Amino acid sequence: MRAPIDSAPTLLGARQILFLCAGLFASALLILWIGRATDLDLVLADALYDAGAGTFPWRHAWLTETFNHTILKSILTLAAAWFIAAAAWDAFRPRAGRQALERLRLRVVGASALLVPLVISTLKQASVAHCPWDLARYGGTQPYLRLFDALPLGVQAGHCLPAGHASSALWLVSLCVYWLPGRPTAARQAALVALLLGGLVGWMQQLRGAHFLTHTLWSIWLACAVVLIVIVSLQRLPARRTASVPDYLAETVEDAG
Repeated sequence: MRAPIDSAPTLLGARQILFLCAGLFASALLILWIGRATDLDLVLADALYDAGAGTFPWRHAWLTETFNHTILKSILTLAAAWFIAAAAWDAFRPRAGRQALERLRLRVVGASALLVPLVISTLKQASVAHCPWDLARYGGTQPYLRLFDALPLGVQAGHCLPAGHASSALWLVSLCVYWLPGRPTAARQAALVALLLGGLVGWMQQLRGAHFLTHTLWSIWLACAVVLIVIVSLQRLPARRTASVPDYLAETVEDAG
């Protein structure tokens, strides 16, 4: 008797993936233009900086330093750790009765919770850009550098682009998969809420003088790109595994059944 073959679960179709890739490409150009061709970063930082006091007034405020940078980050990190652990446990000890689509969703969120902060942190450590509060313009000693500017001789790299702290919340955009594929509108709304939360977390760091606007925007862009790559990669795995089984082996198994 031939056993039925379950179709691989799919969260995003080819047309949706193509549309999202186009959106990522267009938004990358926009953020690059803001950072390279405008002074919006400096205009916003200037508005937040108190030149008379020589500091960013929100730098050590309870809301921005204690709540946002410590309490909220700890909560979000614990939530990320839970999803990572749950996905890892399910990978090694799959729960009986769990549907393939449910398992795919869990693994997407778990992988995103790990990779979004990791990718952003890695790129941040490789960057030369300095944080606003380190710049001579805002009481520090370092020069202002735009994206792709060469590091002046004798100046150390700033390691401040993209915004690392925002990544503690931006992995939440992956939760939109719990509304896919059946409710794409709700999935978009969930993703938007997560991005707004990540943007708010990044904005509170901007209030402190820790980042420029484009630092946060690049973190948002990277989070969306990483989550899309994770979704596309993981939803293709079952199909690849099925395709890798030789025809003669599949026929042997079916005959044995």
